[in-house]
Amino acid sequence: MLVDFNTLPEESRVWIYQANRSLTEQEIEEIQGKIELFIENWTAHGGDLEAGYLIKYKRFIVIALNQDLNKATGCSIDASVHFIQQLEKEYNIDLMDKMNVSYKQGEFIAYKTLTDFRKMAKQKAISKNTIVFNNLVNNIAEFKENWEVPASDSWHSRFLAK
Repeated sequence: MLVDFNTLPEESRVWIYQANRSLTEQEIEEIQGKIELFIENWTAHGGDLEAGYLIKYKRFIVIALNQDLNKATGCSIDASVHFIQQLEKEYNIDLMDKMNVSYKQGEFIAYKTLTDFRKMAKQKAISKNTIVFNNLVNNIAEFKENWEVPASDSWHSRFLAK
């Protein structure tokens, strides 16, 4: 059951998928339709799942699930992963690789491998004030508070020069 992302409870679980490139306006339109169709039909043991989504900065797909209504099960999570993998193939993008980092560079979103990010931190091309995207947040409250944060306030801080 598709609902507006902003109406979901703060404790709703979130999954964040970052693209390795910016999506075009046409791709975003198409992907939104596919996500809406997926969520409308997403179930756990036959029970509807109340979920919403956002696409942020033409790069991030954020899916949120109200677990107060029905919890995600192994099968429903597998279905969502399979759906994301289909998007990857169809649009020739990478959404599942957790070994990459996205951060703000002025108004732009930069995307680097973890190795390159680590090198840039050593070279001080990235500072503790660089805004990074912490895709490890678990729920909407954390998403709102801790998704876009200075590198010093995220797991990324381990790579910064002390």
